[in-house]
Amino acid sequence: MPGDGPRRGDAFEHDLEVAALRPAFAKSGLELVEIDWRAPLDEFEGIALVLLGTAWDYQDHLAEFLEKLEALTARGIRVCNPPEVVRWNGDKRYLKQLAKAGVPAIPTLWLDDAGRSDVAIALDAFEATRVVVKRQVGAGGLGQHSFAHDALPESTWRMGQPCMIQPFLPSVVEEGEYTFVFIDGTFSHGVLKRAGEGDYRIQSLYGGYECDYAPAPSDLATAERVIAALPFDDPLYARIDMARLPSGELAVMEAEMIEPYLYPQQGPELGDRLAAGIRRKLA
Repeated sequence: MPGDGPRRGDAFEHDLEVAALRPAFAKSGLELVEIDWRAPLDEFEGIALVLLGTAWDYQDHLAEFLEKLEALTARGIRVCNPPEVVRWNGDKRYLKQLAKAGVPAIPTLWLDDAGRSDVAIALDAFEATRVVVKRQVGAGGLGQHSFAHDALPESTWRMGQPCMIQPFLPSVVEEGEYTFVFIDGTFSHGVLKRAGEGDYRIQSLYGGYECDYAPAPSDLATAERVIAALPFDDPLYARIDMARLPSGELAVMEAEMIEPYLYPQQGPELGDRLAAGIRRKLA
């Protein structure tokens, strides 16, 4: 979590997560200490395991973030999830690998940069009325844009960095986005995330909100296919975000293993599950 300075509008999620984890960890004989990831290495002295949480500015400083995780690992501190997972997961091109493994995916145009003409080309290629442009290294919907045939960007507009263009899925607004939280490879709980009035983004920064969600067996099986396709053995935690395609099948939007908010309000056993997982990692 960024240290000094103004708190983000969604920092309450960090507070909710810590409030859920701290007593569960204490019950399991673990102490939870909050440390800014930029803190000097000496401040991590005596810590057995670093649990990556709400490090919500990593996407703007990925090389520096990875360097710190590697330094912690070199000191013999267990990092969850490990630097190699973060390196793979930090760039959304990992979605290509999941798609090749047979995971249902959203059609995507991958670009080193994008301008007005690229948006127009994507709209035609996807036969879509609207597209979304996202950063390849990004999080929280920050720096994201949505355009339509009758609402193209200005002629001088540039994304200014590697990006991805996807057709907008109406189901995100009509139905919501689904989250499946896995701890040590085992399903923990589901969340239905809805966009606020007048927006399509489901993050609380933009008025989004969450509801309880008990997935149908077929939807859970699709999320489990994502977990099975990961090139790592059971990360401590993984948050699989999915949306429904026009075909009715869920498609992966994110397989988040770096900094996710794990929705403790929808998963009352999250603290106990994570504490048990940490004990297994340290055993």
